[in-house]
Amino acid sequence: MKKSLLLVILVIYSLTTFSQGLENIIVEKYYISDANDATVNSSGGVLPIGSVTYRVYIDMLPDYIFQSAYGDPNHELRIETSTLFFNNEDRGAIHPTFNFSYCDDNTVMLDSWLSVGAACNGRFGIQKDQDDGVGTVVNSDGVLLNTDPLIGIPLTQQDGLIAGTPESVISVGIGTEIMVFDAQNDGTNGPLFSTLNGAWASVNGSVGPNPALNQVLLAQITTDGVFSFSLNVQIRNQTTLSVENYVAANPTGAEILFAGLNYNSTIGLGENTFDLALTLYPDPPKGFVTLEITTT
Repeated sequence: MKKSLLLVILVIYSLTTFSQGLENIIVEKYYISDANDATVNSSGGVLPIGSVTYRVYIDMLPDYIFQSAYGDPNHELRIETSTLFFNNEDRGAIHPTFNFSYCDDNTVMLDSWLSVGAACNGRFGIQKDQDDGVGTVVNSDGVLLNTDPLIGIPLTQQDGLIAGTPESVISVGIGTEIMVFDAQNDGTNGPLFSTLNGAWASVNGSVGPNPALNQVLLAQITTDGVFSFSLNVQIRNQTTLSVENYVAANPTGAEILFAGLNYNSTIGLGENTFDLALTLYPDPPKGFVTLEITTT
């Protein structure tokens, strides 16, 4: 059943008010681990069966750069699992700095880390469906072969890696709490990464390897539990040099509330529980306009 609500609104401010650089937060289900991954090769650490590897991307307008993901006293940044994060014990680290030549070793490609574009040294991380399938990593240890339809394209066909020079990542104001993503699975690898006074940031500002899409990989997390996050991000318009801060909750001042900065793997990205169709007329708006909101 459809219901419509008509509102008459006086347009009293510039349409540039609606021009915001953050388009979307994208969560990709990169891989699901099976029994073969857990038993064939354990030199990278025992990987729980059914672990899901998630990749989190920020999607910006072409003129923007990613500067940081941050927490402050008014806006907690948190990445959480109901169990533990999986960290590769062979080449893993808090950021993906291992060389591409190691990608074919055990479960290196499933390590949990924070990033500003890279998936390893000299390679951007991109969504698998944007990969051209050239130079796909062939695992030398007989793992990462799962073809579960829930992951879309198998890693054996397109690995979500593309050659380039991603920006360096730095951690600011983050201490031991980030060690939950280090190369260990000793029980301290989770269940929560949180900061109220820190950030991981791009040294020079990051753009996506495809300028038209401008999607930057921010994190890869592997866990066999429920995965959730609340992020706050800062981006900058390269033309106007204006900075925009987007928060998951409780915006103040010029901060912009963005529901997609909240995620829970059981329900997906933050969104309405019903569908909205918005119709604005006349178009372009001038003076008094009518906004029709239709729910289904």
